[in-house]
Amino acid sequence: MHHKRLNAMTKDEFSQEVKEFAYITNKKSIGFRAPTFSLNKETGWAIDTLDENGYVYDSSVVPAKTKLYGIPNADTKPYRISSDSVNQNSSDAKILEFPLMVTKFFGKKIPAGGGFYLRVLPLGVIEKAIKQYEIQKIPATFYIHSWELTPEHMPMVPLPFGDRFITYHNLHKAMSKMGKLMKEFQFTSFEKYINQN
Repeated sequence: MHHKRLNAMTKDEFSQEVKEFAYITNKKSIGFRAPTFSLNKETGWAIDTLDENGYVYDSSVVPAKTKLYGIPNADTKPYRISSDSVNQNSSDAKILEFPLMVTKFFGKKIPAGGGFYLRVLPLGVIEKAIKQYEIQKIPATFYIHSWELTPEHMPMVPLPFGDRFITYHNLHKAMSKMGKLMKEFQFTSFEKYINQN
């Protein structure tokens, strides 16, 4: 609710936030994404809390290592996630994990599924990544923040250089790049994907 990284919270604090959010939304939310993709082996306890509160899916795993986050050995296709197994299928788990799309860029595995990566990577790199996922017949998980589509409504908050770059770099390009991707590929929601598969 307050976009705090999981490693900056206790399990009890997270549980309280999940319950408050359920109350505010009348329990309409069935999916979760950890702020700054902060789900990892140390914060896997969050999966138990989501399970206890009726969540169906999660999309907090990035199968690549970045400076801020990532589980490089995580599976790239959807899998059942548990607190004990955040990187690969756990057959008895209930929550379905949709890991963020990744690709190779100059020989290094990097995230490519939206947000900052949509704004900074060449469009051709993202298109190629989606096509590779299509060949493998797995969904290319992609996200976008609402404020990236309406930068005119995004207040320029003073931030340290690194955070400012990640938040605002190429913000004016997000809408046109997203429009091109939507013309080229078919997108759906997690909920519809689950219901159809």
